[in-house]
Amino acid sequence: MKSCRIHLMGASGSGVTTLGRRLADRLALPHHDSDDYFWLPTAPPYQMLRPIPDRLRLMREMFLPRRDWVLSGSVTGWGEELIAHFDLVVFVITPREVRLSRLRAREATHFGAAAVAPGGWRHKEAEAFIEWASHYEACDREGRNLAKHEAWLAGLPCPVVRVDGARPLAELVEQLCSEVHC
Repeated sequence: MKSCRIHLMGASGSGVTTLGRRLADRLALPHHDSDDYFWLPTAPPYQMLRPIPDRLRLMREMFLPRRDWVLSGSVTGWGEELIAHFDLVVFVITPREVRLSRLRAREATHFGAAAVAPGGWRHKEAEAFIEWASHYEACDREGRNLAKHEAWLAGLPCPVVRVDGARPLAELVEQLCSEVHC
């Protein structure tokens, strides 16, 4: 029986996690997000990176050996051993303005509108994150960027599907369900 292991990736705010969850629900598959492995649990979150060997060990323990799953989030630069497990990679491409609007809304939802507003306890961190994310297409900042993603995608042995993350979520799920042969 064929496995169904789908990895969704893209820029911050592109809709990868939302689409990954919805696709996993539709296909009745477990969903995992790379941020859950990338970051150590802290309060507030996203403060300390988990060491790479620990990320990979946890992924092996939690889901990699299973036959079917959906993984959302970027693993470029640290998850090379995961590539052999992918049956399909979905690259979600979303216009910069849409991504940044989503990121602002997400920060306000996660931490509270007052916390991310000027003078709020999380304002400086939220603005720094959005500033970093705004450079994805320009490829002039450290970390995740379009050039790194394109180079990584070019070397994959599995099929890659590109989708427009600005399209309605239901349409994207339908498109991917028609392309996934699980």
